[in-house]
Amino acid sequence: MITRILHAPRLAAVGFIVWLGGCANLGYYAQAVDGHMNIQNRVRPIHSIIADPEADPGLKRTLTLVARLREFASRELKLPDNQSFTTYADLGRRYAIWNVSAAPELSIEPEKWCFVAAGCVSYRGFFSEAEAQRFAEELRAKGYDVSVGGVRTYSTLGWFKDPILNTFLGYSDAELAQLIFHELAHQMVYVQDDSTFNESFATAVELEGIARWLGQHGAEDQRAAFDASQKRKAASTAIMLDYRKRLEELYASSQSLAEKRVGKARILGELREKLSSLETDKARSASYDKWLTLHLNNAFLASVSTYTHWVPAFHALLARHEGDIGQFYETVRELSRLPKAERTTLLHSTDGRTLSASNTDPQE
Repeated sequence: MITRILHAPRLAAVGFIVWLGGCANLGYYAQAVDGHMNIQNRVRPIHSIIADPEADPGLKRTLTLVARLREFASRELKLPDNQSFTTYADLGRRYAIWNVSAAPELSIEPEKWCFVAAGCVSYRGFFSEAEAQRFAEELRAKGYDVSVGGVRTYSTLGWFKDPILNTFLGYSDAELAQLIFHELAHQMVYVQDDSTFNESFATAVELEGIARWLGQHGAEDQRAAFDASQKRKAASTAIMLDYRKRLEELYASSQSLAEKRVGKARILGELREKLSSLETDKARSASYDKWLTLHLNNAFLASVSTYTHWVPAFHALLARHEGDIGQFYETVRELSRLPKAERTTLLHSTDGRTLSASNTDPQE
């Protein structure tokens, strides 16, 4: 699996009046307000659905698991014990939002958009696919490489009672656990203008959480399937980091623009072949190749390692605290209060960083 779950910009949750007052792009903020309110108007308590004899059995089974995971997250992982993921909403669509990201034609540096509460992030989230595509076309017309991706999750980082959505359904038990642990981790620590820190921290908590969950509740086949999935992700990430570095070297070279464009096409073509060779499910290979053709560009590659860059460092910090996750959180909070340069230096010096993770500096 190449893509990772992303959370919606915090602007969709808080401070709408602040943003709307005096901002030229009122349409974007208006759709964020409408989309958020549409979700909130659809929520139902999970416990009432589980107790409803007419509710879909499959949905009841999933929500029962969610309730167990939610309790485990608070008890075993010391994640926020609040009302997040205690309600359910059916949006009547496949994705919660659509994220648009962009990068220049000959650069891996992502375009960024800045918001009052969230800081700067390298994507814009839309509750309407049509609006996301319109914005993407505007960026393409300006010469950007653009990526549009449907996102099944939506998080307000704890500012509201985030519900479980119908878009979450279809995940395996382990994937659902990862999703919940990851999003709750964002409520523990969030640093403006440092997506790599935020996402790597949440990924580290997610992985520690799923290891503990599977250790206590998982069957042998579930643990084996999870391990295999992690190996596939690591393999694809390593390949993409390698080819992203090749593109960065090409773009920084003294070659002409025409030569760089030819080189870019060649490198991306080789990358598609490499990633396709990892795809073992023949029934999916055609659609997978089509996906790669549509999405594999500078904009997509700019986000590679955002979710994993500092994971080894965070794992090393947790090991130093002998698995005491409460003390681990306190250390991470201390790091989060430091200036970004100092925080980055300390993370670089932390034991446990892998060569593959340090091949390229974080983009954010």
